[in-house]
Parts: sequence; structure tokens; C-alpha cells
Amino acid sequence: MERDPGTTLERPANDDRDVAWIVYDGECPFCSAYVKLVRLRDTIGEVRLANAREGGPVVEELRRAGFDLDEGMALKYQGRIYHGADCMNLLALLSTPSSTFNRVNGLIFRSPTASRILYPVLRAGRNATLRLLGRRRIRPD
Repeated sequence: MERDPGTTLERPANDDRDVAWIVYDGECPFCSAYVKLVRLRDTIGEVRLANAREGGPVVEELRRAGFDLDEGMALKYQGRIYHGADCMNLLALLSTPSSTFNRVNGLIFRSPTASRILYPVLRAGRNATLRLLGRRRIRPD
């Protein structure tokens, strides 16, 4: 589902705007490595990870809002949802230059245009890798 960057969701009573959530595919080796390497805590505070395959309140919130987590990872930050290329772009903008990975990630994905061009390539690589590893999509057809 194509959405505007930073789609705002209704704020649940238990929403903590000081916590950022990254929702990713825990069975994808690239997604899992990315969320371990990206450094955000120094710039945005508490960051929680949610494996989309394990479900949970934030995963269900994204699904109810119409986000397809097979089509991209998501960042819930300050009451807004960033999905796919928009997520990668914002993560690059928010990450610290504390490591080589973060500096390279920032150089590549800081540009919204580059993020929109490159993210589908990354998603295709993820899908091919999951097939080669015999892993199913998050929500099988």
C-alpha cells in the first residue's frame, strides 16, 4: 500500500511518544543485521525493535492501518509511521555518524530520491534471499 511519508495514526492511550519502534522481518538476515547496526539511541532516545513475524501491539497497529510489512520495514516515531523507503530515509537522517555503517547508510539513504530508487532493489534482494533460504513471507498469500 502506497502511503504518504509520515502517516499519522490515532494515538492509543498507552502510546509513549518518547519511544521509537522499528518493525522488521526477523527472519531476513539483511533486516536483522541492519537493525543491529544502525545507531539511533543517542539522537532519538529509546528505540525498541519488533519482529513482524512475532506480532505484538505495534505490529497489529501497522497492519490495521494498512501497512504491508512484506513490502518494507517500518518506523513508528513521534506518533507517525514511516514505511519502506521513507523509513530508510528517516533512519539515515536520525542515525549518528558513530560507525562506518552509519556514515555509509547516511550518505546513501539521506536523499529521499535515492531511498525511493534503491529501496525496491533492497526489497527484491530480501525476497530472493528468503526464497533461497526456504523462508516464507511474513504474511503468506
